[in-house]
Amino acid sequence: MIRQVEHKDRRDIYEYVQERGRVDYETAREDLGFDPTQFGHHVTILKRDGLLREAGDDLVPGIEDDFGGGAEEEFTGEEVSFNIRPARQSDLSGLLGVIRDAVEDGNDVVAETIADILDEEQVLYQRGGVKSRVFFVATVNGDVIGWVNISHPELEKLSHTAELTVGVLPEYRRNGIGSHLVERGLEWAVEEGYERIYNSVPSTNGEAIAFLEAHGWEEEATREDHYRIDGEYVDEVMMAVTV
Repeated sequence: MIRQVEHKDRRDIYEYVQERGRVDYETAREDLGFDPTQFGHHVTILKRDGLLREAGDDLVPGIEDDFGGGAEEEFTGEEVSFNIRPARQSDLSGLLGVIRDAVEDGNDVVAETIADILDEEQVLYQRGGVKSRVFFVATVNGDVIGWVNISHPELEKLSHTAELTVGVLPEYRRNGIGSHLVERGLEWAVEEGYERIYNSVPSTNGEAIAFLEAHGWEEEATREDHYRIDGEYVDEVMMAVTV
């Protein structure tokens, strides 16, 4: 999939790599006629935006393009209209802010950890290594107001499982946004061949547990005193759904 890139020089580089799939860095620079400094600057911007990445001495299409994730969908509710689409690297700062705001009460430790990882790595999508991750976002007037994340371990014996987190800014809740996000995330998981999806939350997060139960999830296990929140030990409740 080739995206529209406004800057002409960066568009030329991006389309050159997309058409070839994988190309030596220096070969691309020489073929396109850029000096080293100019080319390095444009590649840095394209990498930042998730459109290209480096693999050894080669340039390859960005993870965001590999992911795809389907089209943007528009929903019209009684109180708010919103869109759901695959997240883009350019959504990173807005997504981080939404996750931080949505979990500031400490009742979603996994989502909070994901925010910490994103903040440190500054990369939205990841494939390979210990764990891979993808995101969809809900937007209102172009602003990110909710997310669903699916992370899955790169281990053969766990390849049929994935972990899901979901959240919506408090002021936008109870408009069906969370339900649509979960549905979109599970649709993607089915297409990717996952069979069992998990979501683990502190037992104090009764709202999240009730939300998942209403969508067909079941409590699979409880780990006593797994978390310590504000000095108090709290059980972890593992919710799961077969897709």
